[in-house]
Amino acid sequence: MELSTPLTYSGDPREAADRAAALETAGLDAVWVAEAYGFDSPTIMGYLAARTERMRIGSAVLNVYSRTPALIAQTAAGLDALTGGRALLGVGASGPQVVEGWHGRRYDRPLGRTREVIELSRRIWRREVIEHHGITDLPLPPEKGGTLGKPLKLLTHPVRDTIPVYVAALGPANVRMTAELADGWLPFLYAPEHAAKVWGRSLAEGTAKRDPALGPLSVVAGGLLAVGDGAEAVRDRMRPTVALYVGGMGAPGRNFYHTLVCSYGYEAAASEIQEHYLAGRKKDAEAAVPAELLEQICLAGPEGYVRDRVEAFRESGVTMLNVTPVGPDAARLIERVRSWL
Repeated sequence: MELSTPLTYSGDPREAADRAAALETAGLDAVWVAEAYGFDSPTIMGYLAARTERMRIGSAVLNVYSRTPALIAQTAAGLDALTGGRALLGVGASGPQVVEGWHGRRYDRPLGRTREVIELSRRIWRREVIEHHGITDLPLPPEKGGTLGKPLKLLTHPVRDTIPVYVAALGPANVRMTAELADGWLPFLYAPEHAAKVWGRSLAEGTAKRDPALGPLSVVAGGLLAVGDGAEAVRDRMRPTVALYVGGMGAPGRNFYHTLVCSYGYEAAASEIQEHYLAGRKKDAEAAVPAELLEQICLAGPEGYVRDRVEAFRESGVTMLNVTPVGPDAARLIERVRSWL
């Protein structure tokens, strides 16, 4: 199992990037840079490329609406060149609130758009002359307003003609497509105890259609990391995040994270969280997050307990443990977990 960390997208991005880069010597294999509707991730990933030598740098995630498939492929190829072949391309559909509210794009055909980005990116990295007509038209045909466009190929020569593509997916159809086409999967609020029940069938159906040349699907998941007496209290730091996603990331009936937590068996709690959050009672929403759920999505407690949690994530299929170290010595925490893997 490999070890990675997410880069927080609040606060000073240089300080966050410097902290992540310092963990490289502690044994970190990769860092994942979020974007949401804050700072863009490619700029920060370029900074990390200059600050690191070994660990891989991934986007988690670039949404498939705000950039064209060709630009996403160019961004990944540029990062791969800067890092000497250490780029990881994480993509996803995001959600309608961000896509429509921030980017001003209609939230439609999320699976088709994701599939198109994966397929076109791989063709672009192989420097094929691109002619494609689907959700995106390359080149733009006359009937859609095109005048001078012609089929093109990537101008520069990429370091690699295959850059690993990871997909952020939660719903059954999206997870099925990810298992079929992607190099890796980026689930969120992942509870290993429920993984087989929630995603097992979709993963199996997608894997059955998978090209053997892709190799096994990588799975990146984890949570807050704290080791020692009293470390259990760290789990409560996830309450605002869980409340935000389960309660506020979408309207009732259109919230992927609410649906996920319901599928874990916490229907009543999920509804209470959403009701409080949408009414502006954020603290009540946080208090409604079940302690059991926090325990399942975190790795926080005495050493023996945390080691058991690491094994639970491994046994559920996780191949890259993605942790956020909490405490005064993040490097030491990473070193300890690294020694357990």
